[in-house]
This record gives sequence, C-alpha cells and structure tokens, in this order.
Amino acid sequence: MAGVGDIRRRIHSVTNMQQITKAMKMVAASKLRKSQNKVLASRPYSKQVQAVLSRVVQTEKNLRHPLLEQRDVKKVGYVLVTSDRGLCGGFNANLIRKAKSVINAQEKESALIAVGRKGIDFFLPRDVKILTQFTGLGDDPHYEHASQIADEVIHQFTSGAVDEVYLIYSKFVSVLTQKPSVQKLLPIEPYGEKANGSYLYEPSPEEMLSRLLPLYLKSQIYSALLENKASEMGAKMTAMDAATQNAKDMIAKLTLEMNRARQAAITTEISEIVGGASALE
Repeated sequence: MAGVGDIRRRIHSVTNMQQITKAMKMVAASKLRKSQNKVLASRPYSKQVQAVLSRVVQTEKNLRHPLLEQRDVKKVGYVLVTSDRGLCGGFNANLIRKAKSVINAQEKESALIAVGRKGIDFFLPRDVKILTQFTGLGDDPHYEHASQIADEVIHQFTSGAVDEVYLIYSKFVSVLTQKPSVQKLLPIEPYGEKANGSYLYEPSPEEMLSRLLPLYLKSQIYSALLENKASEMGAKMTAMDAATQNAKDMIAKLTLEMNRARQAAITTEISEIVGGASALE
C-alpha cells in the first residue's frame, strides 16, 4: 500500500487537474453559446439561398455553368472538416470514421480538401491524397475562411481534378448530440419541390446564376464551419464535464485510501507500543 504522503501528493495533483478541466468546461460553454447563436442565425439564410438557386435552375432548363456540369465520375473530392485541437471526446474520431466509411464505400479514386489539423494528421500518412490543407480557423470561423475553401473547391472541380465534391462535417443537434453528415457540393443540383410558374429575372438568368452559384457554395461551407464549431464546443463541454466528475470520483477514492493507510499506520504504532510494553514486563 502506498504511503500517506504519496497518496496526499496524488490527491493534490488530481485536484489541480480537476480545476483545469472545470475551467475548460466553463470556457467551452461560453464559446458554445456564441457558436450556437451563429448557427441558428445562418440556417435561414442558407436555406433561402438554396431555394432561390433551385427555382432558377428548375425554371431555366437551358442554362449552362461550369459548376452545374455533370460528367463521368472518375475522381471524388471530399471536404473534411475537423478541429485543430483535441480534448473534445470522440468528436474528431467520429468525423474521421465517417470519412473513412464514405471513402471505402466509394469504388472511385478519392482525394481530400482537409480543414482542421486532426483530419490532416490522420489521413496524411495514408493512401488518400490531400489536395489542399486549411488550418488555424480558430474558435470563430469567418466568412472569409469559407470563401477561401470555396474558391479552392471551385478550382479543383473546374480544372477537372475531381468530378464530384462532398462535404463531411458535424451537424449540431444539441450539446450532447453531434451528427457526422455528408452533403453533396458539386456539381450543384436543384433540391426540394419542383418550381411552378414562370419568373422574370433582372439581370439575366445567366448573370444571376453566375453570381448565385459561388454564393451558394460559400454559404453552404460557412454554415458547415459554424455547425462544426458548435459541435466541437458541445463535445468539449461534455468531455470536460466527464473529466471533472472522474477527477472528483478519484479524489474520493484516494481520500478513502489515504484514511485506510493512516489507520493502518496508527494500528501498527499502537501494536508496537503494546508489544514493547509487554516485553518490558
């Protein structure tokens, strides 16, 4: 059995760790609230851009644009969004597992546009080619980050490096639930119910489409970055809460062990005293 001094030092060490995890939980909770507000604010805008784009594409059948081009799929690109840092439970592991399952199920050649250090570190030594890396987005992703990623996605698609592009990110459901999701980005396809009636466009449908398509792509990626960051903070908050509770349980266990060690030491001393007194008689 360890000595009382050793156990006391372990209790002190675990207590310090508990204070750190508790502080990290509070920081994650504060950042989660900000990220959650941004997610809720971005969803209506993203859906509206999708709706407008869908109406334009469905009503104007003869429109042509490089981002709408359907071609034989030989190589598939995936935009994988992970975090730069850990300490968020199984958040990154779930995203990487989702990406692996999607890539393995795809019989065609695959390539990655990796956003986040964790995804890069996992896939870099493996067979999947990483076309571009994006790191250092921080805890508050900006629209400029999404714009840079979208420009790279457009370049890879229009140059013929990839024939389809999918987005893999974590959709924020609640603090306890984050859902790894896959969304098709390119070629852009209309969604939802078929548009009825005819529309008059100002400017022309072609010019409107040339503006809408990049905007749509950037809005989808920006929304995914916000969803992913809110999911990361929710996972980190949950993980730090669990770590704090584990530290509390360990302190209680070590305290009990220290009391037993102290009682054993006292019993031994009493036995020695009694034995010494008996020997003197």
